[in-house]
Parts: sequence; C-alpha cells; structure tokens
Amino acid sequence: MPDRDHLEHDRPDHEDEPTHEHGAGPEAGPATPSDEAPAVEAGADDAPSEPLATEGASDEDLFSDGPFQPEGGVPTRAGFVAIVGKPNVGKSTLLNTILGVKVAPITNKPQTTRRGVRGIYSVEHRQLVFLDTPGYHRGGTALSGAMNQAVRDSVIDVEVVLWVVDLRRPPGDEDKDVARMLGGIGPEARIWLVGNKVDAAKYPDEALDLYRDLAPKVERVITISALNDPEAVYALRDDLLELLPSNPFFFPGDVRSDQSRETWASELIRESAMTHLRQEIPYAVAVNVTEWDDPPEGSDQPVYMHAEIWVEKMGHRPIVLGKGGAMIKEIGRTARKQLELFMQRRVYLDLEVVVRRDWRDDRDALRELGYEV
Repeated sequence: MPDRDHLEHDRPDHEDEPTHEHGAGPEAGPATPSDEAPAVEAGADDAPSEPLATEGASDEDLFSDGPFQPEGGVPTRAGFVAIVGKPNVGKSTLLNTILGVKVAPITNKPQTTRRGVRGIYSVEHRQLVFLDTPGYHRGGTALSGAMNQAVRDSVIDVEVVLWVVDLRRPPGDEDKDVARMLGGIGPEARIWLVGNKVDAAKYPDEALDLYRDLAPKVERVITISALNDPEAVYALRDDLLELLPSNPFFFPGDVRSDQSRETWASELIRESAMTHLRQEIPYAVAVNVTEWDDPPEGSDQPVYMHAEIWVEKMGHRPIVLGKGGAMIKEIGRTARKQLELFMQRRVYLDLEVVVRRDWRDDRDALRELGYEV
C-alpha cells in the first residue's frame, strides 16, 4: 500500500479567489486563465482516450471526436515522422513549434519526455503524425528500458526519421548510441539530421560534421533553432508535407495530439515539478491524474482535477511538500496556469503526494502510468 500525504485544504481569505492546489495553503490571485504562463502535455484506467485540439479551441472542442477525413472527396496524403535523439536536445520544443501548441513537456532537465507523444499537424488534405520520443539514454531501471524501447519502436514504418542533435556540443556516448540504433533500421527509411540550437553554438559546422560522420545513411542535413527561429521550423514542416504518400487521415483533422486529457495534464504537472525540484528528486517523480470532473453545462464552477505525485522514498515526500506546503503549492500554481491557459477554463487542481517505493522498477506501477513494459 503506498504511503500518502494529502494536506487539508485551507479556505483563502477571499471567497472569490479559490485555492486550486488542494492542501497547499491559500493562493492569491483570481481563478481566471492567466497570461503569465506560456502556451501549452497517466490517467485513470477507465478514462476515455480523447485527443487534444488546437490551442484556443472552446472547451467543447478541446477533446474532439470529429470526422477523420476532410470534406469534398479530394485525395488525402498522410504519414508518420519520428523525432529521436538523446535527452535534452530540443525534440519536444521542435514538436511544439511545428504544431503551434504545447503537447509535450519542456524543461531544461534531461529526460523530461518519458513517453512517446504523437503530435498531429493537418492542413488542407495532408496530415503529418509526429512521434516525439523520450531521450535515448543509458539507464538501468525498468522505466529506462521502456523509454528506450519506445524510441526503437518509433522508427519502424515511418516516412522520415528526424535525428535531433545539440550543435553546442560534439557527439557524446548517447549520441553514438542513437547513431548505432539508426544504422540498424531498414534502407527504405529516410534519416534527416537536424542540428538544433545553432544560434547558441560556437562551432556549429564542425559539430555538424562530427554528427554526420556517425551516420552515413543521413539523407539530408538541416540546422535550426527550434526555440528562437520558428520560420526555419515551418520550412522543415513544409518539406515533410511534400513527402507524404497517399493515405487516409489517421486522426481527425482538428486535433493536435492523441493523448488522453489525463495524460496531457499529468505531463504538464510533472513538467512543473521538474522545473521546481532540484538534484535527483525530479527524476524520481511521476504524476497520475486519477480524477477529472467537468462542471455541469452552464456552470461557472472550475474543472476539478485530482492528481497523485509519486515519489520513491519517504525522505522525498517532505522535499516535494516544502516547508508549510510551499513547494507543492508552487508546483500546483505553475501547472494550473498552463492548464487554464490552454483550456480557457478555471481549474481546481488537487495534488496529493504518494510514496510508491521504487516505482521506476515496478512494472505494475509503470503499467498503471501507461507505459508498455
């Protein structure tokens, strides 16, 4: 039985300013979608797997189940693109920029992305399905094994593999591991080397040559700054659209991800935890959204979400809680701002710290979080 610490909720001083991080103490500020956060990513077993729609959509359309095919009977083109690379090279930033909406978590810490995320870009009668993968890395836990297997699975039967590298640094051991993996895929696969963070690199050309030497099968080499040069990213996206084969759409044309809403919210909360926590704690944290209650239609009540923050050791729990609940309150506040901004709805975020001992090596726990192990 996991150990739990669920703090009691304190009413704030102002009744019209409800607290959204359950048990984290009173929070100042109105409960309205915030302009301070950037634009916006395992759920309950019986939660519907509803995909995310575009940013700014109404709440009714946020998890669309609309028609798959465009109207008019015009032939469609669709295909898959895998985004691979070692941790912290900007894969998720690239995907979010391509889509124009945040479907994958981003922090400055490695291994922020733990599960494969499908991002979907549809325009007119063409559809790109991107597979954003966890960073391919060396690790001995069952979680690491599941993450690396997700990367290997992603490069099967795709139109293009985008191998993203960080041009600020020469290739390291994990880059070489990625190159070896790509060397084993079929000859029909296109591999494009995407040199990211070119704007911050001192010797980008020299670094790019070193990466290219690792993978002689590379068909094309591109340099971008996924964070600071969106026009270069859009040009890459347009080039990918030109390669699509004739296929029906794989997803409805108005959605941007196939994640369930619970998974998406879990990843946003975990991103917030990784941003605020230090040392080894962020890598021992998981988030599981166990409850999502929409208010009655026409109600001005907030959406209620209950989420468990998992830690592996009893000693980690007070660190996540913080003195007087300050840390968990800050985690919740940052996550709530992003949730509200994307959903355009008020959110009451109820966070609970749960000790799941050694969950990264517990296959049952990993399956509960949605990993295939």
